[in-house]
Amino acid sequence: MALGLQLRRQVLAGLLLCLCAGRWAEAGKVLVVPMEGSHWLSMQEAVRELHARGHQAVVVAPEVNMHIKAEDFFTMKTYDIPYAQDKFDSLMKTHVHMLFERVHWVTMFLKTMASLKKASLLFERSCEGLLCNKDLIRHLNASSFDVVLTDPVHPCGAVLAKYLSIPAVFFLRSVPCDLDVEGTACPNPFSYVPRLLTRNPDRMTFFQRVKNMLYPLALKYICLVTFTPYARMASELLQRDVSLGEILASGSVWLFRGDFVMDYPRPITPNMVFIGGINCANKKPLSQVYTAAFVQSVFPVEHILLVKEILKTFHHTAN
Repeated sequence: MALGLQLRRQVLAGLLLCLCAGRWAEAGKVLVVPMEGSHWLSMQEAVRELHARGHQAVVVAPEVNMHIKAEDFFTMKTYDIPYAQDKFDSLMKTHVHMLFERVHWVTMFLKTMASLKKASLLFERSCEGLLCNKDLIRHLNASSFDVVLTDPVHPCGAVLAKYLSIPAVFFLRSVPCDLDVEGTACPNPFSYVPRLLTRNPDRMTFFQRVKNMLYPLALKYICLVTFTPYARMASELLQRDVSLGEILASGSVWLFRGDFVMDYPRPITPNMVFIGGINCANKKPLSQVYTAAFVQSVFPVEHILLVKEILKTFHHTAN
């Protein structure tokens, strides 16, 4: 009798707990504003997982794009931009191929700046197409989203989240010119954390520390070209002067696709989370025929035979 009464009390307590916590366990609505290219390939997997957990995702993307296509695990909303698909594809391919050219660093810098200006203008026009689409903005505002998931390397999603007054979650690898550090108000010790592309070790000499402090100054011009238009658009949209730092500072959580295995340790704030991973897509495994042909084309035959003998030795030892 006492045992039955105790069980009934436990069941009643469990039901009350479920009733109290039920509203917090409801699925949410996620507005996704992705970055084009390989950035979307990683974010797509996150959106797929959100759908699997019962959340509703709406992806906003321009009609002209590279990888962002309709899927069954999210609803897609598109908007017009003043670019044709062939022009967009040509610009993206030219920008990618340029990264593998072997030229003098001055030539590479000038070509990179020219390509970056074209790409920046394209993304700027894309953002204007989104923010100026009054019907789409009205629909998004009325949809009562719980959060905006976006990549701040294309700050348009951050501007939209600020305008709609929706909490923003940033999903990124990094942001140039330490804008992520500025947005999170995180300590940034130049003397201890090697800067990107400097090739400095974690234990730097005095001159390497000087290089580490001066090198980011050269990137300021790139950021001036790339990010200034978004501050202007945000100011026009919100009808007050807004800096890009203020826009990024509104991010609730920063999810960094990296970890301290690939990257040097650095100070972080409580809303910065390192989740690992890179921009990548899941591809089918290579066939054994192709793999064998590739190995034979790269390694000498005697090296391949030696590896086979070593593997045989380990196999016999294990048995």
